Amino acid sequence: MRELTRTEAIDLVGRGEAEQELPERMRADVRLLGGILGQVLRESGSPGLFDDVERLRTATIAAYTDESPEAFERAAAIAESFSVDRADEVARAFTVYFHLVNLAEEHQRVRVLKERDGRPEKEDVTDSVAAAFVRLAGEVGDDTALDRLQNLRFHPVFTAHPTEARRRAVSSSIRRLAALLVEHDAALRGGADERRAERRMIEEVDTLWRTAPLRAEKPTPVDEVRAIMAVFDETLYTAVPHVYRRVDDALQGPGAGNRAPVVRPFVRLGTWVGGDRDGNPFVTASVTKKAAAIAAEHILLGLERTADRVARTLTLAADTTPPSAALQALLQRLTAADEEGGADAVKRATGEPHKRAMLLITRRISATRRRDADLAYRDPEHLLADLRTVQDSLVAARAARQAYGHLQQLLWQVETFGFHLAELEVRQHSAVHAKVLAECEAGGALSTQAEEVLEVFRTIAQVQQRYGPRAAGRYIVSFTQSAQDLANVHRLARYAVGSSGIPPVLDVIPLFETFADLQAARRIMAEVVEQPEFAARLEATGRRLEVMLGYSDSSKDVGPVAANLALYEAQAEIAAWAQESGIRLTLFHGRGGALGRGGGPANSAILAQPPHSVDGRFKLTEQGEVIFARYGDPAIAMRHIDQVAAAVLLASAPSIERRNEEAAARFAEVAATMDRASRERFFSLVKAPGFAPWFATVTPMEEIGLLALGSRPARRGLSVESLEDLRAIPWVFAWSQARINLAGWFGLGTALEAVGDVELLRRAYEEWPLLRTVIDNVGMSLAKADTRIARRYLALGDRDDLAELVMHEMELTRDWVVRITGGDELLANRPVLQRAVKMRDPYVDALSLLQLRALRVLRSQETAAPEWQRLLLLSVSGVAAGLQNTG
Repeated sequence: MRELTRTEAIDLVGRGEAEQELPERMRADVRLLGGILGQVLRESGSPGLFDDVERLRTATIAAYTDESPEAFERAAAIAESFSVDRADEVARAFTVYFHLVNLAEEHQRVRVLKERDGRPEKEDVTDSVAAAFVRLAGEVGDDTALDRLQNLRFHPVFTAHPTEARRRAVSSSIRRLAALLVEHDAALRGGADERRAERRMIEEVDTLWRTAPLRAEKPTPVDEVRAIMAVFDETLYTAVPHVYRRVDDALQGPGAGNRAPVVRPFVRLGTWVGGDRDGNPFVTASVTKKAAAIAAEHILLGLERTADRVARTLTLAADTTPPSAALQALLQRLTAADEEGGADAVKRATGEPHKRAMLLITRRISATRRRDADLAYRDPEHLLADLRTVQDSLVAARAARQAYGHLQQLLWQVETFGFHLAELEVRQHSAVHAKVLAECEAGGALSTQAEEVLEVFRTIAQVQQRYGPRAAGRYIVSFTQSAQDLANVHRLARYAVGSSGIPPVLDVIPLFETFADLQAARRIMAEVVEQPEFAARLEATGRRLEVMLGYSDSSKDVGPVAANLALYEAQAEIAAWAQESGIRLTLFHGRGGALGRGGGPANSAILAQPPHSVDGRFKLTEQGEVIFARYGDPAIAMRHIDQVAAAVLLASAPSIERRNEEAAARFAEVAATMDRASRERFFSLVKAPGFAPWFATVTPMEEIGLLALGSRPARRGLSVESLEDLRAIPWVFAWSQARINLAGWFGLGTALEAVGDVELLRRAYEEWPLLRTVIDNVGMSLAKADTRIARRYLALGDRDDLAELVMHEMELTRDWVVRITGGDELLANRPVLQRAVKMRDPYVDALSLLQLRALRVLRSQETAAPEWQRLLLLSVSGVAAGLQNTG
């Protein structure tokens, strides 16, 4: 077979207006990758595959462009004409295309970030911590701003909820392609290096095409722990201290690196992976122990290697850089404890006392990792003390550059990650605690579940003893409905260790999820802090307290509009109570990746919060595809951390707090009207007789549960008879697959219609950050929906009344959002995002048509045919890649 030219290879990129408006270099990347995919399909696909993909691609673009029923029917007819085997291959081809386009977009984003090299974009004061600090200092003064900067805290918590549709093998292939794109950028055009990079890209795309896109088995919780470790190893370990360095450089200017940094570590990592057992029977105490050990191994190995690199650079002679008395004492102590290491260090660092100290410190870190009790550090604080002794000695010897260079990076890493990497949090349902406590108090033989629950508390104690109190201790109580639900945790901890044992140190955190629980949150917290265990913990922590708010279940409970308003009100109430009680509150936001679960740009959401609900501290869950999208690449991770931390710092600026408070008061009547109308509309749908089974019929909800996405089951019972049986993730995921995205917008159109005053709503959109965030997120959600595709999914059911209710609300919401935001279509005020959505939509349509065909076949059969089930699951994975979100 002769070599294909680029023009002969398939160009899966539409040549429409959206594609032409892309940045030139990104357009070139997409065309390069699309051309390679075409070549791979011709070389490695079955005969005629290339032509069939091209036929469907051309037809869906035509249908998207002219929007005529005839054009859409032609595209649907092509999808219907394929054999199931051919449809399988076509679905895989479009899925690989989306992986390549997503890669090109990410590569462009990284390219732009590197070109900017930390400079603010359009001088946006929310763009970086340094820029936010300047604005904050202008309002509160330098000293107050510095104090707030040094007490800043951004605390992302990684979860293992099943929302990452890609296999790890697929993700690894994409990462290798990303590295090849970097090589391609650096190569001379037309030169040997460029040809080599392109040849290797063809090989990698061919590998991606041949890799099975679906997992054969669900990952175990330990598998999920190891997947998260990849993000730490490849990105966060170095990216986080680089963020600190960038901020310090910006604030200190030429003096940075020659004097003590003004920035203190403000990132703390948390993880539920291996700790979240709410509804996941596979997360046991043994798994939690393994999760802690795996994380500790990774961070201690990282610290050991970094300390060794620092040691190798400190070749400073004693006569040019004399050791302080404290360093000499440290050397004597380290050598006495490790005679063999001391002798080796003398040989390797003769006359270089600072290097000798670092070599011995490195050996102690290694001993800590290997659990050598004689030499190991007891906790991170002792390591920090030794490192600061080295740093202080360097400063005293006027070697400030060495003191605040690589050694400072290591100090920041120890302060950020400790010996545990991420704080392991346990979550369990309040009903489980009540049941187990009743068993304990009854005095009989305990059930297997009760024994397991008690073992968790013993495991937390062991983890704290091994890695320090920061390693574990946050215990989240799902569906907290009373103060007793929280007190039960302390009672169980005492049962676990017995009368002679010492319970672990616990910070028990309520999770308020339903509408009713959010409304009761302030009252419950006022009762909780009166209990002895909570009062004692408040005093021990400087009156710090954490409260978690659930976005997913509240949205499923009352709809996205009422949930957003209720969450805002709950935050305002809890924050006001904390202020009155002298409590330093941290609100923990249980957000998902999708808009229906509290997703969307985090920095704009932070700047829309009520006064004192942030106060320099922000904690949120990061899950599934969001983890890899935000933290998978070092440049993007640094950008994300910098942006979110900037918003957290700025949220407490008097002007921001005053704006939010005044806007909430000014538009209180609008909020009340929207709340009432949206809830009534939402209830008219979800509380309609037979809604739950109808929902399971018109979406691939049941089939999503078959995907091997994560270890956690997708639902609570054996079948879905009501929304209470269904978890929030498949609720959102299923609606997005049906191209309806109902969880992100349903009820907003009716709410805005109930207000009715366009000018008032436009003014509210401009002046009220909460409403602006809600409407902008709904605009994104609706832009990814498709009316024609949606109608076909809804036609799978036999409820025309519910189908028309959904479609009417979609059109009403779309109309109101466009009228309020301006322009003549969705996202007209956000052209970059609009182009990205328009570029993808025709190709997502192709996968949706294949998925619809598979659904119709499966719905008509008593026993599901494996080949059609596989096609459905392939299309689910492809649509998730095309829309760039699942649940």
